[in-house]
Formats: sequence, structure tokens, C-alpha cells
Amino acid sequence: MPSESDARRALPSVSQLLESDAGRALAAEHPHALVVEAIRFELQAARSIGTTGNGLPDAQSLLAGATRRLTQAAEGSLRPVINATGVILHTNLGRAPLSNATIAAMERVARNYSSLEFDVEAGARGSRHEHVSDLLQRLTGAEAALVVNNNASAVMLALAGLASGREVVISRGQLVEIGGGFRIPDVLRQSGAALVEVGTTNRTYVEDYAAAITVETALLLRVHTSNFQVIGFTHTTSLDELSELAHQRGLLVVDDLGSGSLLASEQYGLVHEPTPQESVRAGADVVCFSGDKLLGGPQAGILVGTSEAIGMLRRHPLTRAVRPDKATLAGLRSTLMHYVAGEADREVPVWRMIAATPEQLAARARNILDQANGEGLRVAEVQSAIGGGSLPGMKLPSAAVAIRHVSLGPQVVAERLRRWAVPIIAHIVHDEVLLDLRTVAPAQDAEIARALREFDSAANSPALTPPLSQRTTE
Repeated sequence: MPSESDARRALPSVSQLLESDAGRALAAEHPHALVVEAIRFELQAARSIGTTGNGLPDAQSLLAGATRRLTQAAEGSLRPVINATGVILHTNLGRAPLSNATIAAMERVARNYSSLEFDVEAGARGSRHEHVSDLLQRLTGAEAALVVNNNASAVMLALAGLASGREVVISRGQLVEIGGGFRIPDVLRQSGAALVEVGTTNRTYVEDYAAAITVETALLLRVHTSNFQVIGFTHTTSLDELSELAHQRGLLVVDDLGSGSLLASEQYGLVHEPTPQESVRAGADVVCFSGDKLLGGPQAGILVGTSEAIGMLRRHPLTRAVRPDKATLAGLRSTLMHYVAGEADREVPVWRMIAATPEQLAARARNILDQANGEGLRVAEVQSAIGGGSLPGMKLPSAAVAIRHVSLGPQVVAERLRRWAVPIIAHIVHDEVLLDLRTVAPAQDAEIARALREFDSAANSPALTPPLSQRTTE
């Protein structure tokens, strides 16, 4: 029997693999340097196996491994996935999917030069800030509008532009931390403003704000506690009260809504989500909210408010550092047009998901089961979440395809679904894997059915079996 080192010496060389028919085909599809790198990686992995010659891969296996590696590198780590978690605004999965019209608008300006900062009528330099201002003013009732690259930037700009070197008064109950360790007190410090806390975690009155105002005060800040709730013995100062107090004292009010909804959430069976329109009517000088949450557009931070306040922010040096690009502006305008046309709940995917009824979702689930024709699958009643720091604690009744495997644990089933050609991201409850269809586009149902139908043959594993509660006893 040959020694382990002898067997390893029998592995083909990089040149031999490159000169084979499969190697030449691979080099014709991918850059030569990357092909060499992938083959070397596979050979190195084979040499480090630490086994006898019978366990070492042959040339075909080595090239197959190199092909997989090159394919993954070409696709990159940022890939489309099927969101079957039931969380509509899933930050880790890219938040709001875009409407077809929005995607087309972004592609149209991305493919060509554009009038980003050029006034075609005047034949002179224009401003990128004008492309969506008219629609934002129309939809919110504000005098002026400004768009930046996300809502964190919007808040930072508002504070830096209106309160740097001065004091900002905020309730202790609104010193929140959102995803990724983003904390309002840290933003205040980075903006150059000084933080003045008033009230308590659960109760803050307008008198608390009034008592904290000094000659150094620049503005009163309200932050929507968008990702948690405080219930019980509570009191919050209304925006109307804050605005009246601030304007009596010659101060400004900035309202950070976080998500912000242009539609009345109550009409879809949800609790009330504060809207920019309400904040503008209540007298806020600047209202900040996101473009890629309940609005359902591309990532953006939106500021609407008075002409004077927004004008100051447009002229601030930080505005250039956080400005949006041409594709974002084109996509945002297209999304806003859905609201102007009164078709947002039909055309904006986020609102289409919210508006879907449990009966509609259950019918889709049954259709998937019919197509999958597998054992161990059932339609389950589940609860979806809005996510994205919107409507905390609010759930929507939904329907899911539930999977329970006879021999594989739910973690293994979920992993294999993630490794599907189009990764399917599920969630696990107890010992079942759930595919919540509220966050799955109807056009993706066939892909889910195909994955379930081919799951066992592809995985070479036993058949799926129904949950214990569904089994008959002898």
C-alpha cells in the first residue's frame, strides 16, 4: 500500500488540471488568475486531508470543487433570497422589496446619464434635491423636503445643522437604541449638540421640557420609540404641546419618526403608526423618517418641514456627505407616485403583504402542498411581524407551510433550505420549520414547492413525516 505522502504526490498538478478539457472550459468562463487560485485551493485542501490515497479526490472532483468556488465568487455574498420568516421589514434581509415601477425607474437612470444636477429647461446646473421635493410636500403637507442616504443621517444632519454647540432637550423615555447599536445619545454627541434629559423613563410632561429650557437651548427633540413599547403607568408629551411650547420660546421642534407611514395603518387591522402628515400638522419644524421601511422604497432618509429649517439643512456642509445617488432618487420618486395615485396597497410590496388576508395566504399554502406532494407538510396558522422598528409587538395572522422531518432536526432542515439555489430563509418554532407566506412573493411559491418536492432526493434523506399532533395511532 502506498504511503500517505506517496498518495499525495500522485495528485495532479495545477498545469495538468488546467490543460484538461474541463480545465480549459473553466478557464474560458472565468479569469485565468481566479481559476488557478481556485484549483490551488482545492489541491491544498486535498493535501491537508491527512488520509490515504483511496480517500483523496480525483481530477474530476478537484475541478468540480474549483467550479463551485468560482461560481460562488462570481455570485458574491449579496444574493437574492426568499424571505419566509414572516418579518415584513427584515433588516438583515434588506428591508422593503421594491415595486416593479420603482425597479424600472432605478434601472432607467442607472443605464444612462441623467439630469441629476442639470436643469434641462434652463440649460444650467440644477439641484438633485428638487427631484422628489414636490411629491414629498404634496404627500405630507410640508413646505419643503430634503432626502439623504438614510434616517440616521437625517437625524444627524438635523441636529448638526440646527443645534450644534447648543442644547437639545429630550425625554429620558426616548433615549432609545435601535438596531446595530445605534443610540440616540451617541448621535446627539456626534452632532455637536449637548443633551439635556428631562422627565423619567415612563412619564414626561410638557412642564419638564419648559423647566429645562435655557438661553443655550436650540430645539426640543421627540424620538418615536419605534422598536419597543412602554405600557402601564405612563405619560408622554404630545407633539402639539411640544410645538406650542417651543414656538412660544423661539425654539425649533425636530420629530424623529423612525419608520413613518404615509398610509393610515389602522385600515389594515394594525394599531396606529405616527405619520409625517400628522407631525407636520402638529407644528414640527423638521420631521425625519425612513424611505425603506413602511414607505416601501429604496434606502433613504427623508426630512420634511418648514422652508426655513429645511433651507438651513440644505446649505449645511454635512448634506453633501450624506446625499443620495441618482438611482435612489429615481426609485424614491417612483415609489411616492404610487401614493399619489392611490395605489400603494396594490403596488408597494410592503403594503401588499400587510393587506394580504390569512385566507389568501392559506390558499397559497395549500397550493404549495399540492405541488410539493410530500409527506410531513401541513398548513399552519402563524403570526407575522412588521419588523424594521415599526409597530412593535403588533402581529398579523398569517399562514405557513410547516415542515417536520422524520430523522433530520429542524436546524438541519432550515440549513438545507438556506442552501437551495435561491436560499429560502425560514424560522423554527419548537420542532417545526415554518415558511410564512406573508413575506413570500406569490411568484416565489413555485420555487418553494420545487424545493420541498426535491428536498429529500437532493439531500438523500428519509421522507418527511407529519407532526405528532397530525399522526394517527393504532
